[in-house]
Amino acid sequence: MNNNDDAVPGSPRVEAIAVQRRFGDVTALSEVSLTVAPGEFVTLLGPSGCGKTTLLRIIAGFDQPTAGSLRLNGRDVTKVPAHRRPVNMVFQRPALFPHLDVASNVAFGPRIAGIGKAELRTRVDDALAMVRLDGFQRRRAHELSGGQMQRVALARAIVNRPEVLLLDEPLSALDLRIRLEMEEELRRLHRELGATFVYVTHDQREALALSDRIAVFSGGRIEQIGTPDEVYNRPATPFVARLVGDANVIAVDAAPGESNSSVIRLGDVSVLVNGKVRGPAWLVVRPENVQLGLPGVAEALIGTIVDVSFRGTGFAYRVDIAGLPHPLKSEVPGGPPLAVGERVSVAWLPSAVCLLERDDQHHAGKIGLNQQ
Repeated sequence: MNNNDDAVPGSPRVEAIAVQRRFGDVTALSEVSLTVAPGEFVTLLGPSGCGKTTLLRIIAGFDQPTAGSLRLNGRDVTKVPAHRRPVNMVFQRPALFPHLDVASNVAFGPRIAGIGKAELRTRVDDALAMVRLDGFQRRRAHELSGGQMQRVALARAIVNRPEVLLLDEPLSALDLRIRLEMEEELRRLHRELGATFVYVTHDQREALALSDRIAVFSGGRIEQIGTPDEVYNRPATPFVARLVGDANVIAVDAAPGESNSSVIRLGDVSVLVNGKVRGPAWLVVRPENVQLGLPGVAEALIGTIVDVSFRGTGFAYRVDIAGLPHPLKSEVPGGPPLAVGERVSVAWLPSAVCLLERDDQHHAGKIGLNQQ
């Protein structure tokens, strides 16, 4: 199945409907539903063991759901074998055939499918040109760098002209410089191919840089689906806030303030924040929004620096504040570092934080990233 002949007009390219997957007593996926539009780049983000790769394998046809269904182009393919689906998968490690050169590695799939020699040569050359490996046709795997091997794996996937490209942490084994280069190449390939990309990663920075939308997984469920901006700036749960951007998440009690605001108590100080919430809540503050200054401001939060580290563009601090169970994280660009033991005032703009309603029973266990 490598064409659109059976597609239902206007249907999503990929649609998972209440998909469950159990391995004995272990539930890997619990009624996960997800739609991916034609041409969209959707990333499945989460810590190890959260179910994201299990869903990718079900989309690929390498695994079957215990319950629920999967549709491609509106057609139910839950029972359709992998080789009859219009998808290709790129794995974490390329696993090229060492006895074949680059061109033969890329040509392997379409040759098995019976593509003629002339068209096969054109397809291989086009695929290698798309991944910037034109002229590498006769190289062997041992003559390639890690980044070049992953590009060959991409070419091997796109040579089949799939409607859906599935990528399972394809950059995680590469060093940072090559990963950044490959991210740029993936964005370019996505634009030029016009194919649908479903991408799995545990790296929140990677997800933010690549995606049209991000589905954040935890414990076999999707915690939030949204654009990178929505997931980062408007997290739906404390788990999302901590996974994406490592936010400060503090249990507070909120009382309605004036207009669309709330008043919370942090230690002995009342703080005004945006958002109308009454009762138990989670205060979410990104480290880059926590401002540090000299103490002396009346009714300001006062803390002691207990840790400092250099981050290239600035310094990261942990500040111990009386009444808070954990030190507050702050990231300050530039400037000479403040010293461990130094007393500082701590502040943020009311608009730079958000409040989430707190249900202690529902969110128990979801505050930390205990699955890693």
